Amino acid sequence: MTAPDRDPQDTRDPGLQPERTRLAWRRTTLAGTVVAVLAARTALQSGPTAARVLICALCAALWLGFLTVAHHRIRALTTTERSGPAALTPKHATAAALYTVALAVCAAALVL
Repeated sequence: MTAPDRDPQDTRDPGLQPERTRLAWRRTTLAGTVVAVLAARTALQSGPTAARVLICALCAALWLGFLTVAHHRIRALTTTERSGPAALTPKHATAAALYTVALAVCAAALVL
């Protein structure tokens, strides 16, 4: 329990939440990398057709787009000030969500 004359913000460690968020972005990036690699493996292993190679290239492009957004956010989380990192902008949040969904759809298209 904090003393009544102390500000609750002084007792909070501002480094923990950004660190957890940064690690979550890294895990998500790793998962996207696995999806992209498995998509490429599937496209090349079962006989490369023009459609599969095109979808595989699209998966790679989507993965690079997500990687760019994630790297931007990870960098923002590691260069925080005392007040904490800036909030994720709606533009970046939307881009990350769209890249993730599109990558999953492309990978599913390769499996089917």
